[in-house]
Amino acid sequence: MSLTANPHPSIADRVRRSGSSFYGAMRLLPRERRQAMFAIYAFCREVDDIADGTLPAVQKRAQLGAWRDEIAAIFSGDRSSSGPRHVIARSLVGPVGAYGLRREDFLAVIDGVAMDADDLMRAPSAADLDLYADRVAGAVGRLSVRVFGCSTAHADQGAAALGRALQFTNILRDLAEDAERGRLYLPRELLLRHGIANHDPAAVLVHPNFPDACAEFARSARQAFADARAAMARCPRRPMRPAALMAAVYGTLLDRLEAAGWRPAGPRVRIPMPVKLWLVLRWGLF
Repeated sequence: MSLTANPHPSIADRVRRSGSSFYGAMRLLPRERRQAMFAIYAFCREVDDIADGTLPAVQKRAQLGAWRDEIAAIFSGDRSSSGPRHVIARSLVGPVGAYGLRREDFLAVIDGVAMDADDLMRAPSAADLDLYADRVAGAVGRLSVRVFGCSTAHADQGAAALGRALQFTNILRDLAEDAERGRLYLPRELLLRHGIANHDPAAVLVHPNFPDACAEFARSARQAFADARAAMARCPRRPMRPAALMAAVYGTLLDRLEAAGWRPAGPRVRIPMPVKLWLVLRWGLF
């Protein structure tokens, strides 16, 4: 497969239609690297949609198992094999070879969304939440920094810390939406420290101590942002610009969530387009 071939229209279109903040960061990249990121993003959305779907857990596990087979086919190196069959998996073959993407990071993403598919994310332990965040976000970061052009140990450290920061910010943004799915990602130790013993998501969201628990969780996210910036400062600046942009966008989102007062029943907190544009210009050009 030629790396310079256009990605399948459904892949590029899916990224554009998603409205994700990642799209602006991807647009900073040269064409080939951008196409590689489109393929990684499409893979992540594909497996995430399996976990968030309505199929029984046993069918979700089967579909995720099929994706593990697709990843194995990408890395098999067996020329007699027909290779991966899914269009998104095929779009990953070129980037894997060009940028040294690692099998374990793709499998970690699948293992992470499997935790959602198995309904394990209702007030998980802090250790389980850290594992989940490293799988669904840190692993994506480790794939991404290689596409950006940096594969040092500091880049991996920055990817892990930034993944944690972004995931924790997403958790705070999506509390009401997750509760509708029966999920609650705030760790049980945190809830207990604030006197919240009932782990039913709907009950947690209306507990009088809920805002204080969110504020403490936000401090953990801010520490992760700080850890990410410290690690990225030890990396070449230019290839890490997309990561710096994501840190700026999500840091701004965390500020707005805090200013809204942790009210999950209110309107979804968003970053206005002019602010996003300013951040893209600030971190994309300088």
